[in-house]
Amino acid sequence: MRYIHSRSRRADGPFVAVNCGAFSDTLAEAELFGFEKGAFTGALKTQAGWFEAAHGGTLLLDEIGDLPPALQVKLLRVLQEREVVRVGSRKPIPIDVRVIAATNVDLEAAVEARRFREDLYFRLNVASVRLAPLRERPGDIPPLARHFLDLHKERLGRPELSLSAEALRRLAQCPWPGNIRQLENVLHNAVLLAPGPEIGADDVRLRCEGQGRVSSVAEPLPCDLEGAVKALVARAIADGEADLYERLVRTAVRSAFDLADGNQMRAAESLGMTRNAFRTQLAHLGAIAPRRRPGGPDQGEERLSKPSSPHPAPHPAPRPANLVDLPIGYQKFGTSSILKMRGAVERRLAAHGYRVTWSEFVSGPQMMDALGSKDVEFVATGEAPPVFAQAAGVPLVYVGYDPPAPNAEALLVRHDSPFRSTADLRGRTVALHTGSNVHYFLLRALQAYGLTLDDVRIVHMQPAAALEALLDEMVDAWAIWDPLLSSAQIRDDTRVLTDGSGLVPNHQFYLANQSFADRNPEAVAILLDEVGKAGEYAALHAAEAARSMTRDLGIDAPALELAFSRLTYGAKPLDDRAVRRQQAVADSFHASGLLKSSISVREAVWSGNWA
Repeated sequence: MRYIHSRSRRADGPFVAVNCGAFSDTLAEAELFGFEKGAFTGALKTQAGWFEAAHGGTLLLDEIGDLPPALQVKLLRVLQEREVVRVGSRKPIPIDVRVIAATNVDLEAAVEARRFREDLYFRLNVASVRLAPLRERPGDIPPLARHFLDLHKERLGRPELSLSAEALRRLAQCPWPGNIRQLENVLHNAVLLAPGPEIGADDVRLRCEGQGRVSSVAEPLPCDLEGAVKALVARAIADGEADLYERLVRTAVRSAFDLADGNQMRAAESLGMTRNAFRTQLAHLGAIAPRRRPGGPDQGEERLSKPSSPHPAPHPAPRPANLVDLPIGYQKFGTSSILKMRGAVERRLAAHGYRVTWSEFVSGPQMMDALGSKDVEFVATGEAPPVFAQAAGVPLVYVGYDPPAPNAEALLVRHDSPFRSTADLRGRTVALHTGSNVHYFLLRALQAYGLTLDDVRIVHMQPAAALEALLDEMVDAWAIWDPLLSSAQIRDDTRVLTDGSGLVPNHQFYLANQSFADRNPEAVAILLDEVGKAGEYAALHAAEAARSMTRDLGIDAPALELAFSRLTYGAKPLDDRAVRRQQAVADSFHASGLLKSSISVREAVWSGNWA
């Protein structure tokens, strides 16, 4: 795509690439078309969208097939009218952009299935190029493998590494369902872990789904769905896999839910299910809280149907009647993930009459919205999100906090960046998740040099896309927190411009819905006790914790170990010093015009006793 741009008459204009599959339903329109200040929760200042950012150049809409249906209509209008309207505005803004769309979805089939608009398909399908999957062009595997080898051995400082003939033969046998990205991941892993100086066949780790064994990939999977599933089932039966039916159903449900970015309606439609049936499956997986039916069992208690067995399953262990639902919100890259991974809190709370369910969120502001709507009752997040939530009237209470960890958030720049201090960012573009913890960190980092947030251009961006945007020079700096900070920090293509040391305390706060905390002080006490134990485990056993979580988080163990080593723990009730620090956060946002009204943090401190 960059080649097309560089050879076009727009080569002097910007090249902007965005991943439509990474958009959440609530923020997709704002990210593409921009938004006005105050248009929604977290819209702290007016922000141009990706179409405006690409004005005069090329905009790559990657994974266009994953675009939500409602946004497809709006995209069609933008392409036809050549103008965008920011969220919260009625003023059209002319744009001059060449649009390139890419997808691995069969759009013709998606049109037939009514998952993709036919009129948008024809509007985009002016000149199409089909890139065959990697399994259909095995001759491309060796040069691509060598390219990725050269790329990652330079980044990781291992120039002596080479690929053996046996490793190349093994790579050539793989069907590569993940195509080029999967190939790069395999080479990255080999460069990271191979003892060297030559990468052998055993260093090329191709693993079966859900297992720790190396896959013997003699033949590629069939291209059609039924054939591919049949081949996988046959392979699993031959390997003696257990509980196939239930695992297949669970995998389909979880995959659809993840691919739809947590949107239940889209996920249900993609599987051809009703939303109620899909919710039942999600509740069974523990992905959402079960719904109670008056006078009857929870809908979430329904089981995935499976063939009867001549060997009846043992009776489940008795559990307390009338369990109280306790939905907990967590971020995949937050300390609550450690609590969830350990599993001790569910067992301990179940013994006291509580049923825990987990809901994953991309950021703190999203968790605050869920806390306000009572979709969750307990969350852990940083300094900024609860300030904005309290100002918006969310009935939250601070039930505890962890000691400061200022160096666990930082401003990253490219390694070859000319910037040497935060002062150099005047007029530059900084990526961050607005309303999150690093928003306050950026405010303080700029204030240290007499600058304000208005002196930089803030681009609201999901963490998953920000590193790529930084390396592709779409943004000049990235404000991010651990463990994503550590994951980027151990690379040789980024460096820390400044971290939070001496600027912010970077507290981790534990918050609950006020009514829940008042009714269930025992649950709060158990949660905070287990949070402290989870933090202690990760901080004191960083290497062990990193090894156990690297696969779930998709972050290399060395990066996780670095992040966990910087972790602070010891959850305790808010004292006067913590309240004053958090009040300073609120006052700073209010003074900067980002908070419409002043708030009193002390009024939101829980009066219950959990110690």
